[in-house]
Amino acid sequence: MEVDKKDEREAESSEQVVNPWEVSAKDGGKIDYDKLIDKFGCQRLDESLIDRVQRLTSRQPHVFLRRGVFFAHRDFNEILDAYEKGDKFYLYTGRGPSSEALHLGHLIPFMFTKYLQEAFKVPLVIQLTDDEKCMWKNLSVEESQRLARENAKDIIACGFDVTKTFIFSDFDYVGGAFYKNMVRVAKCVTLNKAMGIFGFSGEDHIGKLSFPPVQAVPSFPSSFPHLFPGKDNLRCLIPCAIDQDPYFRMTRDVAPRLGYSKPALIESSFFPALQGENGKMSASDPNSAIYVTDTAKDIKNKINRYAFSGGQDSVEKHRELGANLEVDIPVKYLSFFLEDDSELEHIKKEYGEGRMLTGEVKKRLTEVLTEMVERHRRARAAVTDEMVDAFMAVRPLPSMFE
Repeated sequence: MEVDKKDEREAESSEQVVNPWEVSAKDGGKIDYDKLIDKFGCQRLDESLIDRVQRLTSRQPHVFLRRGVFFAHRDFNEILDAYEKGDKFYLYTGRGPSSEALHLGHLIPFMFTKYLQEAFKVPLVIQLTDDEKCMWKNLSVEESQRLARENAKDIIACGFDVTKTFIFSDFDYVGGAFYKNMVRVAKCVTLNKAMGIFGFSGEDHIGKLSFPPVQAVPSFPSSFPHLFPGKDNLRCLIPCAIDQDPYFRMTRDVAPRLGYSKPALIESSFFPALQGENGKMSASDPNSAIYVTDTAKDIKNKINRYAFSGGQDSVEKHRELGANLEVDIPVKYLSFFLEDDSELEHIKKEYGEGRMLTGEVKKRLTEVLTEMVERHRRARAAVTDEMVDAFMAVRPLPSMFE
């Protein structure tokens, strides 16, 4: 079975560590995504699938698809097969609310999910795992719930369609049909298997052991009887970062035993810290990340002071040798957020050949991120508590497949 083939611990002292709670590379180097694909047993997202998305949706693929930010998948081709035949699917993604404000790395799955929702015209469920963060981050129940609502405002500010979107917090929603599916999943996963997949040890409290079914069952449509009554065969597509893959390897293993389709996944690489591409942005180090609450001055200061440059030590040397684009963080960030493909290629060519200096690239990145953060801040300021209540209300979504 799928999990049996890849029933490894992610934490191996001599190699990179990638699991839902820790991302680090060997000796502080870069994450080797080819090795990760092989280890996890997923597939690389190739050009033929991206071309197919464009053909089926009649729109240009998202920049995150065009530039390989979302680079791996599980059964995405089957989702496209079903869609081409006229069968619908739904989207599921989530957020663990552990901080007051989101950084740019947190926004990536939501920006991409919004594109998928619009392109395929499908419903979406967004899980706020306030229970998980209460257990892993040692937050109180009340603080976890408060952060969930604050994070919901940032998620809503990304522009989701309230007529096709249900946002729920675990503390508020778990029960009924959702809890029944959790118990069904829990009965299928042995303690040994959970320890193998997630790296749990005898020192972890039992709350951590009990959590994986909570993240698994939103991929089963019967967990949402108010949304999908009588649609137990509806397929689910999960956009997420690849560190969440262990949860869904487990889910895909048990789904057929419970009579459900395996959820499909489309998985992204990590958004690197300003200091270098040796993991992902961390909310625990404010100088490693650009936050949606940062001012224009903050953004400029962080980029100029902390963004790791692939440029040379002197102007003369830089003009002669050019920049090392492989390690340059400003270029990496521009590849995520600069929409114009031709401008990005121009910057990479000029900078790589030494005609453009580090300061010029950082200036352009500052402009791009400042505009993006300001736009998000304005949208977030317009999100009221009543709007949060509307997204989180347990109600049918009458236009969800229109």
